[in-house]
Amino acid sequence: MKKITLLLLTFLLCSSLPAHAEIKKENRLWQDESIYSLMVDRFNDGNIKNDLNVDAKNPLAYNGGDFQGIIDKLDYIHDMGFTAIRLTPIFDNTQNGYHGYWVKDFYKTDEHFGTIKTFQELVKEAHKRKMRVIIDFVANNTAADHPWVSDPAKKNWYHPNQENDEGTNGWVDGLPDLNQDNPEVNKYLIDAAKWWITKTDIDGYSLPEVNQVPLSFWTDFSKAVKKVKKDFFLMGVPQDNAAIDVAKYQNAGIDSVFDNAKSKNMRKAFATTNQSFSDLDVSSNHNGKPELMANFFDNEYTARFTADIVEKRQFPGSRWKTALTYLYTTPGIPIYYYGTDIALNGGKTPDNRRQMNFRTEKDLIDYTTKISELRNKLPSLTRGTMEMLYDKGGMVVYKRIYKGETSIIAINNSTKSQKVILTDKQLAADKELRGLLAGDIVRSHKNDYILIVDRDNSEIYVLTEKSGINFTFIAALVGVGVLSLIFLLLVIKRGRKAKVN
Repeated sequence: MKKITLLLLTFLLCSSLPAHAEIKKENRLWQDESIYSLMVDRFNDGNIKNDLNVDAKNPLAYNGGDFQGIIDKLDYIHDMGFTAIRLTPIFDNTQNGYHGYWVKDFYKTDEHFGTIKTFQELVKEAHKRKMRVIIDFVANNTAADHPWVSDPAKKNWYHPNQENDEGTNGWVDGLPDLNQDNPEVNKYLIDAAKWWITKTDIDGYSLPEVNQVPLSFWTDFSKAVKKVKKDFFLMGVPQDNAAIDVAKYQNAGIDSVFDNAKSKNMRKAFATTNQSFSDLDVSSNHNGKPELMANFFDNEYTARFTADIVEKRQFPGSRWKTALTYLYTTPGIPIYYYGTDIALNGGKTPDNRRQMNFRTEKDLIDYTTKISELRNKLPSLTRGTMEMLYDKGGMVVYKRIYKGETSIIAINNSTKSQKVILTDKQLAADKELRGLLAGDIVRSHKNDYILIVDRDNSEIYVLTEKSGINFTFIAALVGVGVLSLIFLLLVIKRGRKAKVN
């Protein structure tokens, strides 16, 4: 009897779950990924034996994070739904090069982070979880005290020292600028990049200061590394204020580029309430492939988005939830900077690189997990067309379609509840919108769909056939009730017999 009751309960629960025509993603694409981006030194200390000259109280010194610390937290990252991780440079750096950008040896790991063997284990463990691994490859410069700088034979390996904030050949932050037009430099960098792919089986490179390096080099670089491993990914990271022609870089083989302009517009729209989304309408124009653009709110070069929210005297949790909903449901690859999961605060560098804290409330983590689940499940959110349906005073509704799957995303970033009416011209008539984020259901009424969304709330709908009355659910409910009553009567009957005996 107990087994029958349990079976019916299982059937009851299954029949009550929202159902929609699900389209499976085939041949996982890079635009399907969501990337957890972290600074190795600031994420997690897993091996105190490599804590050399560590000063956790000094934001300009090594704080102790390492490869083992990342391995220990892979399940944490994976369970939030992330499909890839991005690491700041791992190569051997000069003194206080905690961030990885002062490279002293392109063929060694930094001793503070661990051995290459541990890094190989990190990649293997990530791959076991079907997570891809991207690392920063610094091709623009070396450390100021790199042996090449004082080597007369390598004088032509660098451009002359000049202050230049725009274009190529500028000494960024006073660091010796490599001359990639020199065939020897070209070969050395490309050989090193190929070596790391072969040695560790990484899946991609992110390329800091990508706009400071000649396009001709990136053409050579991309051709070479992509011959080493199929579907190898290159993601350019331009300087924070750089405006570049994305299409040119994508034509040179750089698959994706950090979208600085969009990031600034997103921060403006979501740091406070009642803002227009007009500057974010990716359906209007773009000079690259929007589905492959790297979209982000903050990174290792910018102040934390939480700082913007606090400056506007807003509650970080609410602002981050609406912001992440937009980030995860619009064309492009979400880049989620470590600490976003706890709304970590911080100003300009190095304050934006504070240590991660894992002893926090789970609200934002749970929300990230939920929207990640939907993004990983619905192809329309990563591969679909994009059409803006409504944008007014902080309330936005847009539509994404892929192979017959239609998703409607409604985000209320205003200070009051909002009502939006969608017509049969915008959606097919006589259907229903089934909410997968908050469970809302909107059925067409006279060919209109009336959406009501509370303030600081969002919903991700899928357009489906009208469900009507769930007779299966009702029948199962009645069945469980009857069986429960019979079971109760049998227990009472057995109790009476026991007393008699």
